[in-house]
Amino acid sequence: MTTRAYILIETGVGKTKDVLEAIRSLPNMVSVDAVTGPYDIIAVAEAGDLNAIGDIVTSRVHRIPGISRTVTCLAVDVG
Repeated sequence: MTTRAYILIETGVGKTKDVLEAIRSLPNMVSVDAVTGPYDIIAVAEAGDLNAIGDIVTSRVHRIPGISRTVTCLAVDVG
């Protein structure tokens, strides 16, 4: 079963385009969009399990210059 996470990203002023391009180049990203509102980018990542999602966020996303804050929301099956 695949684990899906929505990664809500705030960027520094003028950094959204650079961060967007960097995140789009990462493996496991299903979609990456610039958005309006309290966050600048919402990325959707899929991986085999929760640990793999954690690795994507901590080892890859958090290392991208220009990111000031992230919130990761895991998708859950309530059906």
